[in-house]
Amino acid sequence: MHTVPTFDDYIERVSAAVGDGTARVYRTYWNRVRDAWGSRTIDSVTALDIKELAERMKADLVIRRNARGGRTAVEHLIGALRCLYQFAIDDGLIDERANPSARVSKPRRLASTRHALHGDQLDQIRGVAEDTSNDPDLDTLLIDFHSQTASRRGGALALRPRDLDGEQCMVKLREKGETERWQPVSPSLMRRLIAHGAERDSLDPEGPLIRYLNGRVVTRRRYDSMWVRIGNHLPWVKAQGISTHWIRHTTLTWVERNFGYAVARAYAGHNERRSDGTTATYVKGQVFEVAAALAAYTGEAHPMAAGQPAQPVARHPSALGF
Repeated sequence: MHTVPTFDDYIERVSAAVGDGTARVYRTYWNRVRDAWGSRTIDSVTALDIKELAERMKADLVIRRNARGGRTAVEHLIGALRCLYQFAIDDGLIDERANPSARVSKPRRLASTRHALHGDQLDQIRGVAEDTSNDPDLDTLLIDFHSQTASRRGGALALRPRDLDGEQCMVKLREKGETERWQPVSPSLMRRLIAHGAERDSLDPEGPLIRYLNGRVVTRRRYDSMWVRIGNHLPWVKAQGISTHWIRHTTLTWVERNFGYAVARAYAGHNERRSDGTTATYVKGQVFEVAAALAAYTGEAHPMAAGQPAQPVARHPSALGF
C-alpha cells in the first residue's frame, strides 16, 4: 500500500526526474501549486480546486509585453499538473480515472500575433541593438545568429564550442523537446562564433559558448533586456511585443516563399508527425537544400550547398551585416 505524498514532497521528486527544459517551463507553476496546496496530499485536490487556482493566477498576473490575458499561464499550470499526475499514475499512487487535471480543459489557443518583419524593420532592430548596447558584438551576434539559423533562444544559449563545425560551416542546435540538428551558418558567421569563443574564454568544449566580455555565461535575461532597450528606441517594437521569435518567423517565411514548405520545415527543425502522412518521410528537406537557402539568404557561398543548381530568388531586402 503506497502512502500518498504531499504536493511539497512529490513536486520535489518530479522536478528532479524531468528534463531541464520541462523543469524550466513548469517550475514557476509547481511553485504556485506548492504555495496553494503544499501540505495537502496529491489525491485531495479536485477539478474545481484547479479551476479556482487558475482564476487566482489570472487575477494576480503581471502584465508583460507579450501577455495574452493569462491564457498561457493557465495552459502551463494545467500542463504542469498533468505532468505531475502522470508520474503519480505511473507510480501507482492514484488511479488514472482519479486524475483531476484531466478533467480541466486547457484554454483554447489564440492565433499567434507574430508575423514576418520587413527587411527595413530588421535593419532598424539590428542598428538600435548595436548603437545602444554596452556589448554590441554580443547583441549583433545574437541577432545575426537567429536570423541565419531561425533558432529559438535556447538554441543559442545551449551552443558549445564543440558544436561548431568550422570546415562545413555547421552548428549543432539543441532545442526544446531535447531535439538536436546540424544547421548551416554562413562562413562569416562561423568565423565570428569561433572568435567569440576564443576572445571570451569559452575554453571548455562542453561549456556554453555565448558569454559576456568578462567570461560570464549569457542567459535569457540578456535577450529580455536587449528587447526592452530596443523597444525604448523603436516604439513599434514595444507596442507589438516583438521578440527573438519574430526573427525566426521572418527567416522561415522567406525560406518558405522562395524554397518551398519542405525546405522551410527542415530549416525550422520541425520533426515529422503522424498527421503529416507517410509521404513526408520521402519529401522532407535535406541539409544541402537548407544550406542552399541560407546561401541565397545571406549572399555567401556555403560548402554544403556546393553543386546545388543556382536558384533565382527574391533576395531578402535586409542588409544585416552578414
